[in-house]
Amino acid sequence: MICAIMQPSYLPWAGYFNLIDQADVFVFLDDAQLQKNSWHNRNRILMNHAPHWITVPVSRTSLSQTILESMIDVQQNWKQKQVKLLRQTYSKHPFFEEILEFCAIFEENNAKNLAELNIHLARWIMAKLDIKTRILLSSELDISGKRTDRVISILEKLEADVYLSPKGAAEYLDADDFLNKTSIRLCLQSFEPKPYNHHRHSEFVSHLSIIDVVANIGWGSSKTYIT
Repeated sequence: MICAIMQPSYLPWAGYFNLIDQADVFVFLDDAQLQKNSWHNRNRILMNHAPHWITVPVSRTSLSQTILESMIDVQQNWKQKQVKLLRQTYSKHPFFEEILEFCAIFEENNAKNLAELNIHLARWIMAKLDIKTRILLSSELDISGKRTDRVISILEKLEADVYLSPKGAAEYLDADDFLNKTSIRLCLQSFEPKPYNHHRHSEFVSHLSIIDVVANIGWGSSKTYIT
């Protein structure tokens, strides 16, 4: 059984969904520590020919608070502003109607914490991409430990044979001596984003939110794109 484990990110890039799609079981590490100005609460779209950050404002009450403990700052009118921005940015794109569908789902969601929001949106996007991977939450697994030790504990509890990890994690897995701590096989993800046509923008910009991919090529082609 192939297992992948990642912290819930806000409207992730295509590679995130490629990782989920390749796994038999995917664990959202929702009780991991919140990292300020990270993919946890922001991502990028292409606006006016340049990458532009879209962000979920969260209330910071502790340096050690988890993503699950990070409450969305509802005092800010962020959701309405972001929906307006998405509609304006993608209004002339070939699959604007599919962005409007996302905006409707986005507006209807009443998640109070960041983990809940990220996971809800990710699950909806997974359904649109026809990803049928089994989903679990680390907060519900009753696992202790930090960093790689915690990952190994999750893998062993789930009786995984293979741990599928993003390439970017290879350095810290090696530093934490992953290979000598467990018999579970480590496999590094090999996804490389292929260029797609940006509307009225000739140069390809990679690692944008999946929303940008959908706006340009649609859900059907996005399924092929992530695999």
